[in-house]
Order: sequence, then C-alpha cells, then structure tokens
Amino acid sequence: MSIIISSIIVLGGIGIISAVLLYLIAKRFNVPEDPRIEQIEAHLPGANCGACGYNGCHDFAVNCAKATSLEGFNCPGAGPDAMEKIADIMGMTVVAEKPKIAVIHCNGTCENRPIKSHYDGARSCAILSMVAVGATDCAYGCLGEGDCVAACPWDAIHMNRLTGMPEVDEDKCVACGKCVASCPRSLIELQLKGPRGMRVYVACSNKEKGALARKECKVACIGCGKCEKSCTHDAITVANNLAYIDFEKCKLCRKCVDQCPTTAIHAVNFPKPKPII
Repeated sequence: MSIIISSIIVLGGIGIISAVLLYLIAKRFNVPEDPRIEQIEAHLPGANCGACGYNGCHDFAVNCAKATSLEGFNCPGAGPDAMEKIADIMGMTVVAEKPKIAVIHCNGTCENRPIKSHYDGARSCAILSMVAVGATDCAYGCLGEGDCVAACPWDAIHMNRLTGMPEVDEDKCVACGKCVASCPRSLIELQLKGPRGMRVYVACSNKEKGALARKECKVACIGCGKCEKSCTHDAITVANNLAYIDFEKCKLCRKCVDQCPTTAIHAVNFPKPKPII
C-alpha cells in the first residue's frame, strides 16, 4: 500500500511542477492579442464558411487587424453593413463588392428529365457520381441527393420534392461558395445577383450533341448557337455543344432568351410585361 501511495504522491508532484512550469512559460512568451480582433469578430457571423478566403471568422479578423488596407477583404455572410463597421474599427474604407448568388446550371426536373432507374445506396451526390450515372439518362445533370443542401451553412438551399431539384433561397444565400464546392458535377456557380435580382443564365450543363442532349432532357441546351448570334454584347460563347453567358458582360437585354429553341436560357426576377389593352 505504501508503494501505491508513494507513486500517487510522486505523480501528483510531477503534475503540479509541470503545471507551474507551463504557466510560467505561457506568461513569459505570451503575445498580447490586438483588441481590434475581438471587436472585428463580433461583427462576423461565426459560420466559418471560408467564403472570405480565410480559415474561419477568427482568421479573417486577425488578418483584417494586420492589414494596411481592406481591399480584397469581404465577408459575404456579414454583409455590407458589417463590413462598414469593421472599416470604422480599422479607420479605413471598404470597397463594396457587387452581391452574388448561387446559380444552378441544370433544369432537369422530373418532368423534363424522366427517372429511368432507382438508386438504393448512400444518399450522397459525391458517392452516386462515382458509382453510377444517376437515375436519369443525363450524365451531366443534377444527381438530386442534396449534397449542396447539406453543405450550406445558411439554410439557403432546399430540395424541391416535386421537381427533384435544389432551389436557392435568394433572401438567405450569401454566396459563400460551399454549395459550389460540394457539387461533384460542378453545376453550381456564383454569379452577380444583378440589379433588383435580375439575371440571365443557361440552366443546363449537358455537353452532348443536340439530338442526344434533347433526348436526355427536353430543355437541354443543344448548342445551336442562336443565342450567341443574337447577343450584341459578346457575352455568350458556345463550346462543347453548350452555351455559356458571361455574367460580367451580360447587359440583361434577353435577346438570347427569345432565340433559345429549348428554353434552356432562364431570365429571373424581370418585371412581367404589362397586358395589352
């Protein structure tokens, strides 16, 4: 019994001495943190989504406090008001960035792209993309397992049970890019939100030739080039049988929308034309 007690005393003594040494070392080499870091972090959402390009909100705050200019610093989740407050803390000015939103380049709903098979494995787009084409004939479209939904820290994407497609909530999306990284087929892109939310984009990613693409999905882009010819702003290119609209060049004229024979080009949030009396 004396050996056990002696061992406990020795181990306890070593623990106490180690704790004291660690405390003294921590005090000796302690580097005071810039008080502005805590102030900046208080205005951040705490989601640690990485949309700012840093390893979480604290890392963003640390780098802000070190910076001599806030150029290139932007937290989509915090919003412009919070960035203005951070600029006040730093005694600097912030350059406002145009708001962006996640856009899904697929419209392969159950109606447009019929289900041809049943998948009974793990409910994951990433896994499904490795083991099979999916439940439809289109090898380029949405797999419908909701990896983007699970990845979104803002609850801004939900699966529509009727269409089988993910839908972006414009009021919640902060363009953090988590959904973009989660999609194994690269169907999601961050684009400019546009004035009053108006934007034009190709809701398709199918690169098959026209006839086959249309067979796989009745609203697929067939690479006909009519949209490209109609655009007077050089905003549309057709490559690999697929049209793409450069949102930086697009002037929202919607000529391409009228020219698309398959309605693959979507124009959203535009005012409805007034009825002719």
